[in-house]
Amino acid sequence: MKPTITIEYCPKCNWMMRAAYMAQELLTTFTDDIYGVTLHPSETSGKYTISVDDTVLFDRKEKGRFPEIKELKQLVRDQVNPDKSLGHSER
Repeated sequence: MKPTITIEYCPKCNWMMRAAYMAQELLTTFTDDIYGVTLHPSETSGKYTISVDDTVLFDRKEKGRFPEIKELKQLVRDQVNPDKSLGHSER
């Protein structure tokens, strides 16, 4: 079974559009490598985490920032298909 990416975001902080944009980017890049991307509104204020199955790849509260798309794609690639080339996103 292919992995599922989950983006848990704070709806009170109006981060749904950011989550949707990141989901679109991941779906476009990893079409053949993942089952899908789930957007999950969090009940915890300020939460923004990105996971592959049960492995948290990025936690906004830990890092003190949001991930850059390039960084996020590299984190996901390393988890779901380490041999995949990301083209210009790897430079």
